[in-house]
Amino acid sequence: MVAAQCLLSVAPTRPGLCSVRQGVAAPFSAPRFTRRTLRTCRPLTRAALAVEIPPATGDLKPKDKNAELAINAIRFLSIDGVNAAKSGHPGLPMGCAPMTYVIWKDFMNVNPKDPKWPNRDRFVLSAGHGSMLQYAILHLMGFNLPISELKQFRQWGSKTPGHPENFETEGVEVTTGPLGQGIANAVGLAVAETHLAARFNKPDAKLVDHYTYCIMGDGCNMEGISNEAASLAGHWKLGKLIAFYDDNRISIDGHTSISFTEDVVARYEALGWHTIHVKDGNHDLAGLRDAINEAKSVTDKPTLIKVSTIIGYGSPNKADSHDVHGSALGAAEAQATRDNLGWPYGEFEVPQEAYDEFGKAAKRGEEAEAAWQATRREYAEKYPEEYAEYEAITSGHLPAGWADVLPSFTSADKGLATRLHSQTMLNALSPVLPGLLGGSADLAGSCMTLVKSSGDYQADSPAERNFRFGVREHAMGAIGNGMALHSPGLLPYTATFFIFTDYMRNAIRMAALSQAGQLFVMTHDSIGLGEDGPTHQPVEQLASFRAMPNILMLRPGDGNETAGAYKVAVENAAAVNATGIKRPSVLALSRQGMPNMDSTSAEGVAKGAYVVAGGEGTPDVILMATGSELMFAVEAGKKLEGEGIKARVVSFPCWELFEEQEQSYKDSVLPPEVEARVSIEAGATFGWFKYVGAKGVSLGVDHFGASAPAPILYEKYGLTPDNVVATAKSLLKK
Repeated sequence: MVAAQCLLSVAPTRPGLCSVRQGVAAPFSAPRFTRRTLRTCRPLTRAALAVEIPPATGDLKPKDKNAELAINAIRFLSIDGVNAAKSGHPGLPMGCAPMTYVIWKDFMNVNPKDPKWPNRDRFVLSAGHGSMLQYAILHLMGFNLPISELKQFRQWGSKTPGHPENFETEGVEVTTGPLGQGIANAVGLAVAETHLAARFNKPDAKLVDHYTYCIMGDGCNMEGISNEAASLAGHWKLGKLIAFYDDNRISIDGHTSISFTEDVVARYEALGWHTIHVKDGNHDLAGLRDAINEAKSVTDKPTLIKVSTIIGYGSPNKADSHDVHGSALGAAEAQATRDNLGWPYGEFEVPQEAYDEFGKAAKRGEEAEAAWQATRREYAEKYPEEYAEYEAITSGHLPAGWADVLPSFTSADKGLATRLHSQTMLNALSPVLPGLLGGSADLAGSCMTLVKSSGDYQADSPAERNFRFGVREHAMGAIGNGMALHSPGLLPYTATFFIFTDYMRNAIRMAALSQAGQLFVMTHDSIGLGEDGPTHQPVEQLASFRAMPNILMLRPGDGNETAGAYKVAVENAAAVNATGIKRPSVLALSRQGMPNMDSTSAEGVAKGAYVVAGGEGTPDVILMATGSELMFAVEAGKKLEGEGIKARVVSFPCWELFEEQEQSYKDSVLPPEVEARVSIEAGATFGWFKYVGAKGVSLGVDHFGASAPAPILYEKYGLTPDNVVATAKSLLKK
């Protein structure tokens, strides 16, 4: 592959040319480019760039015929799978096959017969586009992924989707694809290990003792989320996290020198990681083994192992180019690669020796689990109370009566912001839900997320349950996903201002997709935050999360509804719901206070929408509201009743739950014959048409907000009881 270099730069030693050493750009004075000089640009070869390239041919070190067969089995299963699909990414699996062989053959403790045993090592393919690498190794290891599934790569209904999906394929720990998510998930998995080990291990019994391995590429390191996550991993000193950086110097656009010339290793060292460089990832098996052993000996730092490889290794015409990154080799080049690597086997044909190599690793994992099961039984006898907590976390079963601790409120209780009620719920739930843990992105005092009975999770206090994520929203969400997917009963919550979900949207979407039971606790949920202005005032966020599949968007209107929102969120995180699968929740909570109501209830929240006033008979008009606007709807309803108009007030804390109710219930709340309907919500009105209908009106904010005290904003935007009354009366006149 080549990178663009202009004729303006004459020679590598001349001023004005960037010299590159192991991906590091030396300081230089950049030439001034004009339209004319840009037209004279021509390719510059890698040799001129002075990038250190591993050898493209050679024997394994040490020579090992069975290892060669096993490594090439990974390569050709990947080649054949991508060719069969006529799409995919064969280059990464071809280059990463040696390191994958060493990781799984010599180090990973997994048992294909029991893929979910709690103390298994975890493997994450952060460079998820190379998914055939993971499918090939899972097949060779003996997981429930027969060769027939590999032949159906990227096809409808197969267990081998285009990117790894934990809910589709046995042995896949997390869903990866968007680059950088996987390494952040891996940090979450490693965090969970340190936390559970600190809580439950005893001098005479180690229940929790495993590693997290991750393969990441240049794209992962380009994405900002990887830096956020790596920064936290270094700060937390996650010694059992080992990440392999596939340094193949190719991205979709071409050579990485066109956009990515930083010293990745130096960056990770600055972030507090131990670093190692294996210069010949194509052949040096001994070097890879030594690197992993060295990484495991460093217990107070995560380790980055930079492994220099050649993408598409073995392909005579496409290796070391972007052509092999995201396109099938094709039949002719696949055969040429077979000839080049001396692979006499047909498509999807694997010699028994290759299976035998990985069978040894599977046997090791089976024996490791057997030893662990003996430890578990002994632990359960010696430490029954601790074991009960551990079992709840690893099984995912909610303790009996857990929701009984959630408080209820009456109108006599002081009205509070729902973010303050949220703090009450977290502190009530923490003693009865042993897997509940979490924190915020540098906003603990604003989002009210601290659990008072616990200290801070830090490198020297990993058993604690309050997390300080710093201003790293994107990594925070993805780390939370990793924690949630580590053990079924871990229930992470992550918090920030609602507007900053935009920083972490992909992590939230991945939570929904991968069925990660996480609670996203979002405060300052509307223009009600006031003076901070439109940069901080959410408008479109409610509608956007309502459009996202497999997630609950909850906006409670007082203390009772906040309790109900937490009950629903915890149940859904544990798959106690109509769908039977885990789904995360977003809780949108107010900065401003609001009164508690006698007619609200946790049971009503579970229905998604319910009547809080005017429930008898057929109403003349229906008023619908969520969150802080519920009190306006109730007040407006009272005014309308005082004028002889029968007004029904419906609280609508969760659209998704309402849609899951029987039609008869939905009609009882929103009688179809009543067409005069008004919704009021301090956000975009998008979507409310479904409930207000063609003859109804939605009051909301379909524009950016402004910097002013909240009461002024509500008045200016018509979100007041008086305007609700006027709007309702105008509908009745039609």
